[in-house]
Amino acid sequence: MSINVNQFPSIEQMTRKIGTGANLSNQNLQKKISRDTSFQEILEKQQLAKRTSELKFSKHANERLASRNIDLSEDQLQRLETGAMKASEKGITESLVMVDNLAFIVNIKSSTVITAVNDGEDKVFTNIDGAVVI
Repeated sequence: MSINVNQFPSIEQMTRKIGTGANLSNQNLQKKISRDTSFQEILEKQQLAKRTSELKFSKHANERLASRNIDLSEDQLQRLETGAMKASEKGITESLVMVDNLAFIVNIKSSTVITAVNDGEDKVFTNIDGAVVI
């Protein structure tokens, strides 16, 4: 069995062919992206969507709120969300957020309140990497 070497393109020919096609594709892609939306705009939209996500309360946090007779007002809930947003902006992942005389541990990545503590208890907080006082 003999193979005719000339029937296949050389590595150099394929490299030039792929390089030319890739450059054209990248140029067209860049034109399309700059025409439609900039990276900065996409990033800001994603960050805004992340910031406006509502806080969830874990089962444990709900149990603590009930057992400690903690009723959050709309204003307090809004300030808790603001505190979580500020923690996120600073790169905090597990935050202590203080609202009035209430302390909340919030997992910032999942937007989840893990636990709540009121004024009448000892306050020792572990496994946090930041705190926000609102």
